[in-house]
Amino acid sequence: MAQFTVVFADLTGSSKVFEALGNIEATRAITRLTQWIGSVCEAHGGHVVKFLGDGVLILFQESVQALDAASEFHKIHFERIIHSPGLLEMRLQVGMSRGEVIEQAGDYYGDAVNLASRLSDLSGSEQILVCNSVIQHVPEAYQLRARCLGPMLLRGRNELCVVHRVEWQETVLSDFFTIPANLTASAQTPGNVKHASVKLSRLDLALRFISADCPVFLGRDADAQFALQDPRASRKHAMIEWRSGRFYLTDMSSYGTWIRFNDSQSIVFLRRQECMLVTNGEIALSASFDDVTNPTVNFRLNE
Repeated sequence: MAQFTVVFADLTGSSKVFEALGNIEATRAITRLTQWIGSVCEAHGGHVVKFLGDGVLILFQESVQALDAASEFHKIHFERIIHSPGLLEMRLQVGMSRGEVIEQAGDYYGDAVNLASRLSDLSGSEQILVCNSVIQHVPEAYQLRARCLGPMLLRGRNELCVVHRVEWQETVLSDFFTIPANLTASAQTPGNVKHASVKLSRLDLALRFISADCPVFLGRDADAQFALQDPRASRKHAMIEWRSGRFYLTDMSSYGTWIRFNDSQSIVFLRRQECMLVTNGEIALSASFDDVTNPTVNFRLNE
């Protein structure tokens, strides 16, 4: 089996286009955009496997080719939407993996394909999420700017995946692009704390839960173990579980959950996904940390 770098590029906001233009015109607009993405990838040596409604599956021989293509169509499209009507702002999100794939009747299958699809689902608009296999395949001379988001357990997978966010914006400061090795290292060692606990706090509310208390729900629901009286939080917004000696947080909301670890500049965005809590940090509900009015919860492990 041959190894490829697999790219899933998806559009967000396409439902608004259908509402604004109707089925026929919206389909034409989305088709033009996905075909343009495919043409950019082909210009960088990519092979377009198939178009998936508002997404594209592409294979590349080299990770550098895939990164250059994804960065290029992100930059061009970002400039386009600045000048387009608000209802037609369809954003791009990309997931990328590398590994062996199998070809059958013109289609391709394999763990790398599945992983790229999961990373595309996890990524936010205007983001490129990649796994370690892509990072390791990039030559040292290539000026890759990426932030390690730490180990994450993706839907449908049993093993942790260390996820990186590739930054394509030229204006982003390079000082922030560091790999927090402590997150990765701690995830590789199974937890062995006899009475593991997680302490959640917000404003004047502070509660400590031990592993036996899990699952612990956060949200507006009166039955939630950690209740938040804020209309922006979902009734059952997130859940903390204890599995295999570790605490995991799972987003269950409509708008997502953001996690920021104290010893990392990186922010992990979850949308019906889960993340291992490897060190102390804070959780933002329904909006990112940029919104200072947004409800946030601090968490501390084993205190």
